[in-house]
Amino acid sequence: MTNIWSQYRGFIFGLATGAVVRLIAPLLKDKSVDPAVIVVDENGKFVISLCGGHQGGADRLARAIALSLNATPILTGAANGLGLLPVDLLGVPFGWNKGTGDWTKVAATIARNEPVQVIQEVGSTLWQNHLPEGHPFYFENNEITQSCRTGILPVIPNATPKARIWIGFTQRKFSPDSDLPKVQWHPRVLWLGIGCERGSSKKLIETAIQQVCKNYHLAESAIAGIATIDIKADEVGLIEVCQERNWPLKTFPAEVLGKINVPNPSTIVAAEVGTPSVAEAAAICAVGDWGLGTGDWVEKSSSANLLVKKQIFRLEGERGAVTIAVGLSEKEYSDRTGKILLIGTGPGQLEQMTIAAQMAISQADAVVGYSLYIDLINPLLKPGQIVESLPITQEVERAKRAIELADKGLTVAVISSGDSGIYGMAGLVLEELQAHGWDGQVPGVQVFPGITALQAAASLVGAPLMHDFCAVSLSDLLTPWLVIEKRLIAAAEADFVTALYNPKSQTRTEQIAFAQQIFLKYRNPATPVAIVRSAYRDTQEITITTLEKLLENSIDMLTIVLIGNSNTRVHGEWMITPRGYNVEGIEYSDL
Repeated sequence: MTNIWSQYRGFIFGLATGAVVRLIAPLLKDKSVDPAVIVVDENGKFVISLCGGHQGGADRLARAIALSLNATPILTGAANGLGLLPVDLLGVPFGWNKGTGDWTKVAATIARNEPVQVIQEVGSTLWQNHLPEGHPFYFENNEITQSCRTGILPVIPNATPKARIWIGFTQRKFSPDSDLPKVQWHPRVLWLGIGCERGSSKKLIETAIQQVCKNYHLAESAIAGIATIDIKADEVGLIEVCQERNWPLKTFPAEVLGKINVPNPSTIVAAEVGTPSVAEAAAICAVGDWGLGTGDWVEKSSSANLLVKKQIFRLEGERGAVTIAVGLSEKEYSDRTGKILLIGTGPGQLEQMTIAAQMAISQADAVVGYSLYIDLINPLLKPGQIVESLPITQEVERAKRAIELADKGLTVAVISSGDSGIYGMAGLVLEELQAHGWDGQVPGVQVFPGITALQAAASLVGAPLMHDFCAVSLSDLLTPWLVIEKRLIAAAEADFVTALYNPKSQTRTEQIAFAQQIFLKYRNPATPVAIVRSAYRDTQEITITTLEKLLENSIDMLTIVLIGNSNTRVHGEWMITPRGYNVEGIEYSDL
């Protein structure tokens, strides 16, 4: 263990917990560097997150293993018991950087559910909107908090805080003697506009950045990246600084920078590079995330977003000169690549979902779906997730919201019943991405298959889909009835086993009768029909009837109707459509 301890991110033990504790005790150093340690009992019924639950990822790993084994995850962290994301992971989904502070004492205050003051100056406030009731946080009466308050965020003017969380771009120094433990998160909202002489050294650029941050009490952890003029895209010093710190390097052409109003334009710079400003103009452009067009965004750009005006630096013994300005963005930068997970939950019971789909939901940063579907997967949700339920008619809004969240760098699970690619959300999300000029890469997209309604219904009545079949939705909300009618005629005439989705609603009652009449023109009235409502749910109902008696039964939007073909038969409570093997002793018509 001594030789491999630092080589792996996690260890999974199939030993007694006591034996594991004795084995790893001499190797433990600090929770910021220790790997995740998981213990699975001999029977595979319990998965214990023993060490590195938060920063090591042991809680996340334990959940995944438990889902794979159909076991119970044992997570003993206090934040998990309160339904909260641990304070040392609070900003991770948004790409924030963790600052200084007494993280252990603040976490202990939260664990005791004592008042914790949150002062958030910048960054996403989504996390505030999805806190559980009874959480210990209260928020300063500032604009950013008021703009997103939902009613469960308490404002306690007279409360005495027992800890404080700062979320901002300022580098604060906390006294070790203070009775009030504090921590700070730094959303990456600062863009450094940099102009420099050709060949300026990496050391000079780094020193200039450090000096600006020190002079203006800015946290280097809050820096999003560097912006400059496009002719500096190959500047070695800038490239080295960005690569070492994993910062993006944004470049803008002179004609774009030259249209930005800046406080300190320079005729000398204009003569050299074609724009009176590089550092200040680039900082402003980066803050606005401006494109390269020449539209009205230029008029909207403002030096109001310029936090630090240009500063010029030289360093004895180092080549070159560097000019730096700092812009403050309203939106934090995240180097996390957003993902959209299109998930089909199947009929509704968790055991009917694939393990891959369950893991995807449990590990997503955000979950978007129709409220009924969200309720069905509630056991898979974890503390700190952003869960947004939208009404059944707001499919387009759901798709757009998922894309919006993914654009923030979040991993978003979009929930559909059945299979997301069969009358689900997958197609709509992909269409919306296409309409937004999606490059096929960012955000990433993964589709998780699910058991669709026709499969679930078929499994409950036997084998009605053993030969060629099709599915037709009777809902004319998105498809004209004439098109639906044409497809019904084709299916009936071609002798397909046919699954009817959305057969009847409270306001749409005639379509199922029209469908019956169409099939009666081409099928025997005694053709077997299965009516399955709420498959695999507590309110499940199954009826085997015939085509001519179809309308004598209760049918609604939770129902799937399976109409057999000319060879489909019923044996006892089972519906069978022959595949064509010509079993001895059974008579068949043409297949």
